[in-house]
Amino acid sequence: MDKFIPYGKQFIDEDDKKAVLKTLESDFLTTGPKVKEFEEALAKKLGFKYVVAVANGTAALHLASKVLLNRGDRAVTTPNSFLATSNSILYVGAKPVFVDIQDNGLIDLNLVENELKKKKIKAIYPVSFSGLPFNDNNLKYLKEKYGVKILLDNAHYLGGGYCDLATYSFHPVKHITTFEGGAIATNNEKHYKKLLILRNHGMVKTPDMYPWEYKMVELGYNYRISDVACAMGISQLKKFDKFLEKRHQIAKYYHENLPENIKPLYPYTQKSHYHLFVVRYPFESLDEKAEFFIKMRQKGIGLQYHYIPINQQPYYVKKGYFKKFPKMEKYYLEAFSLPIYYQLTQKEQDYVINSLKELL
Repeated sequence: MDKFIPYGKQFIDEDDKKAVLKTLESDFLTTGPKVKEFEEALAKKLGFKYVVAVANGTAALHLASKVLLNRGDRAVTTPNSFLATSNSILYVGAKPVFVDIQDNGLIDLNLVENELKKKKIKAIYPVSFSGLPFNDNNLKYLKEKYGVKILLDNAHYLGGGYCDLATYSFHPVKHITTFEGGAIATNNEKHYKKLLILRNHGMVKTPDMYPWEYKMVELGYNYRISDVACAMGISQLKKFDKFLEKRHQIAKYYHENLPENIKPLYPYTQKSHYHLFVVRYPFESLDEKAEFFIKMRQKGIGLQYHYIPINQQPYYVKKGYFKKFPKMEKYYLEAFSLPIYYQLTQKEQDYVINSLKELL
């Protein structure tokens, strides 16, 4: 294979370029009309009343945590996510409580309930890992029985879900891109208004103020997203259904053609948005797995692994969060992500599959 095949990449077409160029030639590069237009299009697509677009997915998690948590609160989350999920809990002076995962990579909600029974928990942060959504009824049960807040980390899933707040990422490898970018969605008007203030330095303006006046009412941040990025997002969002259809085609082809000793993380399902296509193989050691990654890269295939257990990162170990979870440990040894993105051809997929057969 002449060209390198990454695990994921963006797709940019002429419509995207025209949308960005048109905004570059307009009067507003930031804090202009495209931001609101993108937010309204997202809200309609996701099924929420309100959306606040921000600079990136981490900013989305940070602001959502500012709304839901106070210093000293506890929030249950998964070790199988990118660092930003649990970091956002720490950012606001709260404490993450990690529990093990299921075989499909999602947090085990039964173990979450065990934590809710044992100690006072303010919120749970489920992650729709790889694009697989949660059962709304299960989340609703936990919220109604234990009175917890739910922050749904949907960085891998461009859909809705039962929650107080949902966060999204528009990094280039995600379903749509705004270069960098993120969003928080909610049906709660009070949360929405606070998020708008926090996004913009904690400032407010009211009709009775002097024309130049603003007042800082919260300790906020500059987490604004540009009009240029939102113009890209609006254009990309129009192609989302096409993007998702292609991801399903790729996932289904993997399911039908992978060798028997390489197992997909879960059975093929139309419910998943397949941000990642994760498989498992019984490696005997991480060294063996690393050697396999290197050999695949030499063949021009960029595998990836998602994710190193957060609570085993040096910072978290130093803070006393280290714990071994049996299913997460086994997952860490066995799992890796195969290429999946809009431009991936069947010929390239066959090359990936044949390379797996050769090396494993």
